[in-house]
Amino acid sequence: MAYLYLLCMCYFIWTPSANASLSTIGNVYYNMSYNSTDTIITRLTVKYQITCAAQCANLFANCSTAVFDSLTTPQCSLYSGKVTPENLTVSMNTIVYDFQQSKLTATPILHGWNTTGITAAGASDGSGGTADNLFSQPYGIALGSFDSLYIADFSNNRIQKWLINASNGTTMAGLFNGTAGASSIALNLPASVVLDSNDNMYFTDRDNHRVVYWANGASSGTTIAGILGVPGSTNNTFYGPCGIARDSSTGTLYIADSFNHRIMQYLLNASSGTVVAGGNGAGPGTTQLAYPYGLTFDSSTNSLLIANAQTNNIVRWVLGASSWTLVIGSPTGLSGNTSTLLNQPIGITLDPMGNIYVADSGNHRIQFFFAGQFNGITIAGVTGSPGISQSQLFSPYWVIVDNQLNLYVSDTFNNRVQFFSHYLI
Repeated sequence: MAYLYLLCMCYFIWTPSANASLSTIGNVYYNMSYNSTDTIITRLTVKYQITCAAQCANLFANCSTAVFDSLTTPQCSLYSGKVTPENLTVSMNTIVYDFQQSKLTATPILHGWNTTGITAAGASDGSGGTADNLFSQPYGIALGSFDSLYIADFSNNRIQKWLINASNGTTMAGLFNGTAGASSIALNLPASVVLDSNDNMYFTDRDNHRVVYWANGASSGTTIAGILGVPGSTNNTFYGPCGIARDSSTGTLYIADSFNHRIMQYLLNASSGTVVAGGNGAGPGTTQLAYPYGLTFDSSTNSLLIANAQTNNIVRWVLGASSWTLVIGSPTGLSGNTSTLLNQPIGITLDPMGNIYVADSGNHRIQFFFAGQFNGITIAGVTGSPGISQSQLFSPYWVIVDNQLNLYVSDTFNNRVQFFSHYLI
């Protein structure tokens, strides 16, 4: 069997540690069979070989070998040691990335996004309203099953489900006519939504100061955190909760208690929460948060990435820690529109490689940050230029990515959700 050897430099720019040898970094072999007695770290379903390699390089310090098999699911297998060409048969389209044991930082260079968006939900001309094909300031977005989007239609006081390529949405929670209320069927400014594997919804009902659980297809919801209509700062109350994240492995919820400047953790079925970040008043200090709106749970580091709108930065708060570390933006709260600064960041998400996407609302753009980098790249919108064209955004509040790294953006003040397709250069 013929073996083809290539250097992985064609896929990545490598920044090796001081002890790394270039001759041993990122060997790539095609069309081989492998066996390994070393411990397998994990098996993942990923679309691209660069995603597989980056998982090994960026997320697992003990990862030495990444095996990408594009003819199965496709599957990515990560090993703590080097594989050997013996008994483990893999498909003829398998690529094996053989990393030196020392830590490396990999920066993918093959990402690209179409800067001209497509309106995936709402009116492309920015029209707002209560009809089932319109929004009024859409906020949080979640991807559901069967190519569906769940959108917190903030000022219409409802959650809309919108099938991809559909011309209108369906009200899944709240009143279809946009009327605000405080009951098991009515909402008041829902801000963000997450789903479980059955498309059951968990969402923040901001001005009702609560988190609601709404089973898939149900006609009413249940308050599972907070007290309906009662603002507060105790461990069982909220004041204007906005962002929400869920650990799918445990069912734990993390809620941005935005006007209390803290993040609350609610274990599954708990009646009260625990402050896991902030709670020391609004400010730029490392023990403080300042109007945290968006957040995401990073299971690989057991930490939260939090968007501080008022201090214009993204911080990482490891669960159990008493302070944050700066990830993006200014440590003192300085705003700006350069590649390293933000202006009122709201939404934030991660991709499987640990890269960060930020809805930089005051700059009317979506910023992309390679894992570990402070310099961002504008991948949607035009910096400092709000507008209604398909290449512009107007105060985007939320961003998510699908499993192909396509972007869905809540173009909030244009009353629409925009789609920006991802491609490999």
